[in-house]
Amino acid sequence: MNENVSVQEPRKESDLENISGKRGTQKDLGSRGLIVFLALLGAFVPLSTDLYLPALPVMMRFFRVSEFKMNLTLILFFIFYAFTTLIWGPLSDKYGRRPILIVGVIGYTAASVLCGLSSDINQLIVFRVLQAANGGVATAIIKDVYRGKKQESTLAIVQSMVVVCPAVAPVLGALLLKFVSWRGVFLTQAVLGSVVAAGCFAFQETIESKNSGANLSHMFGRLGAVLKNPAFTALLMIFSAVNIAFMAFISSSSYIYQNFFRLSSQEYSYFFALNAAGMLMGPVLYVRLSSRFRRFPIINACFILIILSGALVCAFGGQKPWIFAVTLLPATMMSSCVRPPSIYLMLQQQKEDAGSVSSLITAFAIAMGSVGMILVSSVSQRDLVWIVGGLNVLVGLLCGGAWLLATRKWLAGKIRNE
Repeated sequence: MNENVSVQEPRKESDLENISGKRGTQKDLGSRGLIVFLALLGAFVPLSTDLYLPALPVMMRFFRVSEFKMNLTLILFFIFYAFTTLIWGPLSDKYGRRPILIVGVIGYTAASVLCGLSSDINQLIVFRVLQAANGGVATAIIKDVYRGKKQESTLAIVQSMVVVCPAVAPVLGALLLKFVSWRGVFLTQAVLGSVVAAGCFAFQETIESKNSGANLSHMFGRLGAVLKNPAFTALLMIFSAVNIAFMAFISSSSYIYQNFFRLSSQEYSYFFALNAAGMLMGPVLYVRLSSRFRRFPIINACFILIILSGALVCAFGGQKPWIFAVTLLPATMMSSCVRPPSIYLMLQQQKEDAGSVSSLITAFAIAMGSVGMILVSSVSQRDLVWIVGGLNVLVGLLCGGAWLLATRKWLAGKIRNE
């Protein structure tokens, strides 16, 4: 870690693993059940995209639309998810996490059914927008309940469980397509929504004190107040931008494997699962490394490996599907490895307004990811491999450079790193 960065004295062990009072009480879910519940909440986004990725080429032919129009079902989902998250976060600070979750998950479930019943691409796009407004506040709940190292390790555990979804979802989606049409994939999402809705009713409120007396304009104004914190905003921009390259691969993967490399949807799911396994191993790797190394050098190494991986993809990735998957693997692994420490650091910069902080983290990550999706949707499919590799090099250089600048010069001494 850079010596210029201010590090506060460690808290006592009892403080580091604090789960106290009403916030830590989950009579029906229990402590382990709470973590599983949080992982399922975080799984909405990857499951809402990756489960139907194998069906995208089929759906494009079914609706007789262009690749860009088909990709709008992905792009607009992420854009509106980011926008509505900025609404749900402050509302959860005012009214509590539980009612926001119940409304959002029920809405997601109903929208999933409507997606499966769509008769044209415009209907599907509208229902995907409705599906996006699910009110996820999982990160705020983690900040409500956990402290210190326990908070960081819980973030890593939840992230590990969340990225299982990209590994499993395309395989499951390809398997579903053998028995049902693409409509059945969306109905499967509705079933998932019903299961999580049951968990929402079992979930007990975790926010310590609601801002029930504040008016809505004041609550939404807290978003601006949080963004005025230079340390938080700098980290927010740096780590959100990592999602540009990450989501560029996610959204273009089915076209790369099925159209460029001429693989079947089932074969595509296996290659995608390899990269998704890297996403899964990233947070696990961070937990192991963090027991021996400080988080700043780990983050530095992540950016270096993302750059090297992107360069290898540009040089060799277009030759064979397995070469593309293997050369991209370090980038996907490091992109997920950097998530637990980056989210933890962002949470530490703002001690209050957990809902607003959580919504900003999610919204900016999704917004940046949407940029990557738009970029790959506007180029020829024969250039997708090179574009994915190039974006990893560019993102690694820009984000890594900004990270070093922020921690060594610009915000040295201001970043809280408890």
